[in-house]
Amino acid sequence: MKSCRASLAVAARRLSAAGDEEKKMAAGKASEPEEDSPRLSAQESDALARVDSSLFGYQRLHEDGASMKALLVKAVRCYESLILRAEGKVDPELFCQLGHFSLLLEEYPKALSAYQRYYSLQSDYWKNAAFLYGLGMVYFHYNAFQWAIKAFQEVLYIDPGFSRAKEIHLRLGLMFKVNTDYESSLKHFQLALIDSSHCTLSKAEIQFHIAHLYEIQKRYRTAKEAYESLLLTEALPVQVKAATLQQLGWMHHTVELLGDKANKDSYAIQCLQKSLEADPNSGQSWYFLGRCYSSIGKVQDAFISYRQSIDKSEASADTWCSIGVLYQQQNQPMDALQAYICAVQLDHSHAAAWMDLGTLYESCNQPQDAIKCYVNATRSKACSNTAALAARIKYLQACKPGASGSAQSLPAHVSPLDDDQSSPAKRKRTSSPAKSSSESWTNSTAPPATPNWYLSPQKLQLLEQLRANRASLKPVQMQMLDQLEAQLSAMHLHQQQMRQNSSGPVRPSLPNGPSGVPSLPAHAVPRGPVPRPSCIAHPLANGPLPPSPGSRSGPQPPAVGNNHTPGSRANGDVPYLHPNALPHRCRSPGDPWRSQNLNATQGLQKGPGSHWAGPNGDRTLSSSGSADGGSHNQVGHSSTTPSEPAVNHQSSSSSSSSSSLTATSGVPHGTGPTKESNGSTATQHHSPGSRSRPGSPAHDPKLGGKEIPAANSRLNHVHPGSTLTAPGSSTASSPASALSASSPSPVEPSASLNKPGSTVTVNGSGGGACSEDSRSPVKLEPLKLEPPELCAKAPHRPTLSSSTVSIYPTSADVLKACRNLGKNGVSSSRILLNKCPPPRLPPPPAPPLDKDKLNPPTPSIYLENKRDAFFPPLHQFCTNQSNPVTVIRGLAGALKLDLGLFSTKTLVEANPEHLVEVRTQLCQPADENWDSSGQKKQWRCEGTRSYTTIAKYAQYQASSFQESLREENEKKGQKELSDSEITSSETVSRSRKAPFKQVKFGTNIDVSDEKKWKLQLQELSKLPAFARVVSAGNLLSHVGHSILGMNTVQLFMKVPGSRTPGHQEHNNFCAVNINIGPGDCEWFAVPEPYWGVMSEFCEKNNINFLKGSWWPNLEDLYEANVPVYRFIQRPGDLVWLNTGTVHWVQAIGWCNNISWNVGPLSAYQYKLAVERYEWNKLQSVKSMVPMVHLSWNMARNIKVSDLKLFEMIKFCLLRTLKQCQAIKEALVAAGKETVWHRRGRDEPAHYCSICEVEVFNLLFVTSDSYARRSSVVHCQACARKGSGELEGFVVLEQHRMDDLMQVYDQFSLAPALHSSSS
Repeated sequence: MKSCRASLAVAARRLSAAGDEEKKMAAGKASEPEEDSPRLSAQESDALARVDSSLFGYQRLHEDGASMKALLVKAVRCYESLILRAEGKVDPELFCQLGHFSLLLEEYPKALSAYQRYYSLQSDYWKNAAFLYGLGMVYFHYNAFQWAIKAFQEVLYIDPGFSRAKEIHLRLGLMFKVNTDYESSLKHFQLALIDSSHCTLSKAEIQFHIAHLYEIQKRYRTAKEAYESLLLTEALPVQVKAATLQQLGWMHHTVELLGDKANKDSYAIQCLQKSLEADPNSGQSWYFLGRCYSSIGKVQDAFISYRQSIDKSEASADTWCSIGVLYQQQNQPMDALQAYICAVQLDHSHAAAWMDLGTLYESCNQPQDAIKCYVNATRSKACSNTAALAARIKYLQACKPGASGSAQSLPAHVSPLDDDQSSPAKRKRTSSPAKSSSESWTNSTAPPATPNWYLSPQKLQLLEQLRANRASLKPVQMQMLDQLEAQLSAMHLHQQQMRQNSSGPVRPSLPNGPSGVPSLPAHAVPRGPVPRPSCIAHPLANGPLPPSPGSRSGPQPPAVGNNHTPGSRANGDVPYLHPNALPHRCRSPGDPWRSQNLNATQGLQKGPGSHWAGPNGDRTLSSSGSADGGSHNQVGHSSTTPSEPAVNHQSSSSSSSSSSLTATSGVPHGTGPTKESNGSTATQHHSPGSRSRPGSPAHDPKLGGKEIPAANSRLNHVHPGSTLTAPGSSTASSPASALSASSPSPVEPSASLNKPGSTVTVNGSGGGACSEDSRSPVKLEPLKLEPPELCAKAPHRPTLSSSTVSIYPTSADVLKACRNLGKNGVSSSRILLNKCPPPRLPPPPAPPLDKDKLNPPTPSIYLENKRDAFFPPLHQFCTNQSNPVTVIRGLAGALKLDLGLFSTKTLVEANPEHLVEVRTQLCQPADENWDSSGQKKQWRCEGTRSYTTIAKYAQYQASSFQESLREENEKKGQKELSDSEITSSETVSRSRKAPFKQVKFGTNIDVSDEKKWKLQLQELSKLPAFARVVSAGNLLSHVGHSILGMNTVQLFMKVPGSRTPGHQEHNNFCAVNINIGPGDCEWFAVPEPYWGVMSEFCEKNNINFLKGSWWPNLEDLYEANVPVYRFIQRPGDLVWLNTGTVHWVQAIGWCNNISWNVGPLSAYQYKLAVERYEWNKLQSVKSMVPMVHLSWNMARNIKVSDLKLFEMIKFCLLRTLKQCQAIKEALVAAGKETVWHRRGRDEPAHYCSICEVEVFNLLFVTSDSYARRSSVVHCQACARKGSGELEGFVVLEQHRMDDLMQVYDQFSLAPALHSSSS
């Protein structure tokens, strides 16, 4: 930031100095006005030198900053004028500062354009934290969350102590919440909460988001405690209080775990009433209160509450559906019909409304219309019981149509034709069913007024014409025909009811079901929408509420101010308003310096509901909650369904660009942002990474910029041909649509979309991450982001390896070099910042493989005797980089391993009560992954976690086997089978279309205790040294403490269908897996160079690659030219996974497996481990292997003869030695003393309790925890966030600097030795 401001001062002085010359030039041109050459005074230049993006949201230009605003406007004019006159010879810093000024003025298109120009001109842009922060804020404003996340992560990576780190954590928390990455969201909110600096949300608002995250994660008791604790806060803002009570009340109504029904409903009503006292205008709270009243039978109170909800937020499909249920319960079918039609008009995919409407038609003996409604319900992605509906449809089709039934059927989409009738919100309140007089609830027989949706004679004539020409109609005409038939059907039903009322008593009918025919059982079809309460619409102190982010892609319901989007049904999508669309071209009308090259901007397109605060400040929030029927609703209006509250999350548009408090709803796994919608138009914008080079089609000698045309179709941001990506390539106007792009679209060579954060390869900065990549001829140095079409032509820079970094001959020189580095010392994450940019995803290897090479044979070794197992080439073959995975067949027999020691029977006898982690999964074919309904393939691998014991799981394993035998015998009795035995996987495959059964997978069983598992662990010592759990050549044996599952043995107990989802091993270490039997396992493996492609696929499917649960779609991998090794592991086979191999496994039969990790003593293994260590740091993920701690232990214990490995370890020692010295000097300057705390034997490495980065040597622990001898460790950055002067912290020193210097000096390159037997 200092360098940025210094550059600004220089630039400002240049402007002042150039003023006279410009004035002379202007005087020589009579046609040029003098004011075209503005000048900045020295005082103004000094003031601007202190301005950058970090002031965004804190500089109130519209209130008390009028003078600053005027200065910024003048500075923008000066800079634009200078750029226009510079004829292409412009200092990149001018563009950066122009971006800052435009951002502060909230001229987002200008800011984005300027930042992109800076990005394209400045090769080491990543050093400029203020630039990355400003770029992230612009992306955040446009709801391009994918790019905003990357920009913000890089800021924290290069400068953890950035002045606006709290704001970054806050916005990362909001964006991850939108993306349903709840663990990451919770982590960033907690990081924001402990930071004592200011940000756009108050502490109470952040606490609310944290409590809401607990609720979304179904940690209801924790959420309840968090909500109730928040209510005890003094001076709690009214909006926060109202939202907290709303969430707490609705959670008690829907969650059975929180008590018995009577007490829960009483408490829920009490909370909702208090919420309405705090915020009487919350339509959502009124709706929830109505649901609660309806569930306990207080119909009149429920109706009043629903009517209040309509008054506050009229256009809510859920409210109209609930009103229809109440009318139907009161035997008022016409009023119910109108309400249901209102619901499906607002949301065509409202499954509950369609089901209720179908039930209504059945009650009126119109089975054909009912069938249409049920079919529409099954088409909804939110329908959770398609099987029951399908059975009902089949039954109705078999029945004869009723004599009095209407010949018309309700079409799939119901919406009126007249503009003035386009939504219930535009109708007169007097014609609304919700506004009927209260007498209608007390057995009133007066016929309702003629509704205004009756077809006129002209429309009836049009309907007949359309019917006559049905075969030749266009899609638009077909839709019109459906709409007219819908209204005609409703009109006939109404007329029939009117005739019945006029001729005598209404014929008997069930309140909620058909008359005379079997009905669906109560609660048989769970209500599609699970209400997701909205959170606070809290105007922030520094400006009006910003626009809402990320509407879901696809057609929207009528724009009536409702934020409920189609498809956001049961635990479904986050309901968002229309977002700000990214401009097709990143130029603003007031951007004269870009007019030389670019066309006029198409501007920002805001949807009709892009602001959730209405013109009068009223909130238009509504949650996609289900309509209520309680115990009365035959179609299953369950009032006990857990809620997934959803609230709008706002991006910045105000002067403060503050984010709103609304709790962004969680989309459950497998639904939501990944869905595709027809009719969505993705927009592109100019990428800052689209570097122009001489000779490129879009090269401009002055600006060097390039322009990306708008696309009318979705663009797959995982472009198979892309080898480099860069910021600015949001392919849609919302994060949801950007993430849900499903198919690649042809991109012009000069208009390739790039994404932020990708370069030639991952180049971490720590511990040798800068070393040469031996996997690819591409060197690690090319750090500048190039457009894909220029990659092959771009000249490579010299290789940046650890050997290019000066490694000081002595530790004394190291310490001398880092003297006087400043009061705050050097960043704990980046010591050699100028050498090590943030790591980035690697591109796929080039050229792409031919299709016939995408299923390569798996390298296999067959062992006949013990000598084969200990033959040195076996070790070399397994660790060869060209072999991602190796299967060693017959290992158990060759070594005479007693695998029976790991059999279920022996395990039960040894330790029956040992803990087992259980994952409940769906049993599916190994090469497919379907959602729970079996309707759609997906990447997300769904499952729930629980715990049991070995004895209990053994019983389950045995009963599962016996049940399978019974099923096989039954099938044999029903059908003559062939001689060939049907395998379990074939059985699974054949039953795919049937509902998937659940299986339980016993995983992560720790067998490290030598006292409990002595015989088992001794047996594994028979393995060759390279595959043993502990050996001198195993890096993990030098960590000095146990890392469960890595340098200890883990056991897995399986039944057919048990899945180990896709992943790479922790820190890219190798792995050993032995199948105990008796059944087989099927393996899938992808080489390490393709992990970037796999990560892109996970991101596309809205899954966290590092922490999420995913099962790849083989068709996607095939299309992306990703090779997949596929093989069967039989009992006694050992699978060796090489460094970084991506893999996933499914059990074919009943079997047990044992597994652990191994770290070969090689430069390749160390390099990839450090790269993943740095990537984890960028992604805020804990590294299971403490690489700094391991590197120092290696320097103490190992003689290294490999030059590359030696240089990488030495480089890591250098960095950490400098870091320790810098921190100590900063502590001395602050008057803080360290306390000697010698490291204990087998003491684990330490991690920050807040951000989970490794903390080496100097531990910042809270005074309270130190006094209790239960030290809670912090890193320096987190400690200073909590207290800038480190008050309340004790700094423990575990290693003397003299000792570290001695280790550093004595670590030297050993002479090369001949390879020996393993």
